[in-house]
Amino acid sequence: MVDVFSGRSLLNKDGDSVDPEEALRNKVVGLYFSAGWCPPCRDFTPILCDFYTELVEENDPPAQFEIVFISSDKTAEDMVEYMHDLHGDWLALPWSDPYRHELKKKYNITAIPKLVIVKENGEVITDKGRKQIRDQGLACFKNWLEVADIFQNFSG
Repeated sequence: MVDVFSGRSLLNKDGDSVDPEEALRNKVVGLYFSAGWCPPCRDFTPILCDFYTELVEENDPPAQFEIVFISSDKTAEDMVEYMHDLHGDWLALPWSDPYRHELKKKYNITAIPKLVIVKENGEVITDKGRKQIRDQGLACFKNWLEVADIFQNFSG
């Protein structure tokens, strides 16, 4: 995953720049392709937020999971508003970074919302993250972790 964002900057919810190498190392990563103007996205984002909060913020140690939001919003302002209104405390590729279009092609994104779960090297674990979270809840994370090829500290 570090390779996928190598040389790029990610943003946290406060708009601060984050080094992807540090933030994504040894983690399962959910690439969340979404937009605030999309009703199914606005429906799923709170569910994803609860999932993320339980895994990362309420676990000790935190689960080895991070989300990177790849926006399909029409403007940077729309993206920021959507992040502040509904998103968890996860990361985002800046709206101004044209790389978001390359990622949509690379992961074959034809509709949103789409949650693609990837290994640290960017290889796809599943492109059905949204369905798996809805159907299985937190249990799906263990399945992702088993195939992620990372050092594990997750016992939940």
